[in-house]
Amino acid sequence: MIRLYAILAAVVLAVGLGAMWLLTTGGKGDDKFAQCRTSQIAGGAAAIGGPFQLINAKGETVSDTDVITEPTLVYFGYTFCPDVCPFDMSRNAEAVDILAERGFSVTPLFISIDPDRDTPEVIGDYAFNLHERMIALTGSPEQVKAASQAYKTYYKAHDKSDEYYLVDHSTFTYLVTPQDGFIEFFNRNDTAEQMAEKVSCFLEKM
Repeated sequence: MIRLYAILAAVVLAVGLGAMWLLTTGGKGDDKFAQCRTSQIAGGAAAIGGPFQLINAKGETVSDTDVITEPTLVYFGYTFCPDVCPFDMSRNAEAVDILAERGFSVTPLFISIDPDRDTPEVIGDYAFNLHERMIALTGSPEQVKAASQAYKTYYKAHDKSDEYYLVDHSTFTYLVTPQDGFIEFFNRNDTAEQMAEKVSCFLEKM
């Protein structure tokens, strides 16, 4: 069941993106990806995304430019997530495979919002079990917070005195490229096939 916090985060994100579209495009049709979008939310590069420094599965500090070297599907979640994250990440991995069959190379990227439990070793195992090309990142609480704020995501951990605590979080997947930054986001209702179709459209216009 989608929690209230996640719903509120989705509303805030949608409103923010809509406002940014008006500010950056003036509502005009000067978006080169306009034909690929299913909504009027555009101009998102100015609103979402940006530099970050996190830690990869080898324990190395990496930046956004180190890991986003091609079209990338970015997702914020956590490895202990019981249902939402595994479904979303498996769907993203399937979309990547469909895109590969169409001749497009896309990287699935997982960023943990649970740095207390998601060590480099944990996220490395998580990524390995989901997709051979998946990159997983964690970091200090400060690094994770900065990355989350850059992408306008929401997360809030429950009582951490319980070792099995859950973390409420937003569940969007972001399409990001080195050239254009943030391009589009996908919600949980998008299937792997629908994602692949939309991503293909964007990449064909790059």
